[in-house]
Amino acid sequence: MLKVFLIEDSLLLQELLGGMLSELDGVEYCGSADGETEALRRLAELHVDLVIIDIELKQGSGIGVLDALQTDSGLYGSPRKAVLTNYAHATMRQRCERFGMDAFFDKSMQINQLIDYVNDAAAQTSPPS
Repeated sequence: MLKVFLIEDSLLLQELLGGMLSELDGVEYCGSADGETEALRRLAELHVDLVIIDIELKQGSGIGVLDALQTDSGLYGSPRKAVLTNYAHATMRQRCERFGMDAFFDKSMQINQLIDYVNDAAAQTSPPS
């Protein structure tokens, strides 16, 4: 099972994406957080395989989460990091890449591509049947 955690400040998107992720085969949706501090605390406990990260959070930022995940793998493991943001311009993508982002999605247009990415990651995690 691919363990997935969502960091998103919109309660509506948390519920929508959480529901979508929960329905995917091979995916264990481990919950969500709306701020950097809470997210990092939960990630230290959960040790997930994939983190979906919004840049704009209620407290802190997705960049802070990316930085912590990149610099402290002893605490957080080495999850894949997918950024889902409304700020999907080249400058933000480059900034996220510097902090070890694995995938980048535009929140307004690429939710389906994000779900495809999660499905692909789950397929790679699951042993062949």
